[in-house]
Amino acid sequence: MVTAGVDVGVKTIKAVILKDDEVVGSSIGPTNGFERGKAAAEVWDEALKQAKLSASDVGQVIATGAGKMDVEFATNNVVEPVADVKGALKVAPESRTLIDIGAEQIRVVKYDENGKVANYTLNQQCGAGLGVFAEAMARMLGVTVEEMSGLAAKSKGGVSVNGECGNYASLDIVTMIHDNVAKEDIAWAVLDAIANKIAATANLTNIDKDNVVLMGGLAKSEGVVAALKRRMGGKIEVAGDPEIVGAVGAAIIGATEAL
Repeated sequence: MVTAGVDVGVKTIKAVILKDDEVVGSSIGPTNGFERGKAAAEVWDEALKQAKLSASDVGQVIATGAGKMDVEFATNNVVEPVADVKGALKVAPESRTLIDIGAEQIRVVKYDENGKVANYTLNQQCGAGLGVFAEAMARMLGVTVEEMSGLAAKSKGGVSVNGECGNYASLDIVTMIHDNVAKEDIAWAVLDAIANKIAATANLTNIDKDNVVLMGGLAKSEGVVAALKRRMGGKIEVAGDPEIVGAVGAAIIGATEAL
């Protein structure tokens, strides 16, 4: 059986093809602003090429994400928390809470071993756009988000930026730069502020901190993960490829619908 999931986020589109419950093709590409439908088709074509399949070989294509309705070739769609949970249980069967850290939203979902959702929380407005915030702060430091993680690892901490508002955080960084604060200390402060926002959202969901799996693009940042572990404690693991977990979950749902 061959099914596919397409996850259309604010910044990126992810397509995954499953064959007999295994990923045989995947692709990630930008949303291209107002042309999300066209961008989704391009990402889909690349996933098919990687899987060495044609569209006619795929039984079900399930779309999810903020732009799921733009996927014209999808046979059905599913809301993000449901797809996320299916994907999380696939990559981390023992997990009971997922934290999805994307470019725009923090999504925290608590569920049981059967994938039934027990609690679900989205970030408060001021916690939105963490992925975008991380990239903006990295640009101010003249590094990438990945390089910011390396810098932060050299810091002993002790400084902070405003974690409530991106504009205020930017002003804090400008002041720190003028005050000759070490770049690694600024990087540490930025990542700690991001982790603080994630932890605050997670705490609203009454999660089991010993069974948490991270997904979403920002989960690829070693610095964010390290800062979150400091903030939350417990057992936190990163999904194998955290950016495609939602698409994997959508494809799994497609397999169920095909039965």
